[in-house]
Amino acid sequence: MTMYGANPEQLASLGRSLRQQIQSIDGVVSTVSAALNGTTWVGPARDQFENDWNTSFRNALAKLNQAFDAAGSDCIARSTDLQRVMGAR
Repeated sequence: MTMYGANPEQLASLGRSLRQQIQSIDGVVSTVSAALNGTTWVGPARDQFENDWNTSFRNALAKLNQAFDAAGSDCIARSTDLQRVMGAR
């Protein structure tokens, strides 16, 4: 028999963990941007990397942050709803 449902506390914890990843990704963006800005590097390879970083890579990381935020918020909201239904709140 398959069980459906979730443990509200675990679901809320998952949601918080997902949302905490936003800080990690923001840290990566900040670290790489600072390193790139602080590196003496001139030429087409720099131009290509900088262009890729400022468009493709940063956009992909921003989308990942949005996904973590949405999924984390959803888990937390579902946990709250489950707790309410179960009479825990």
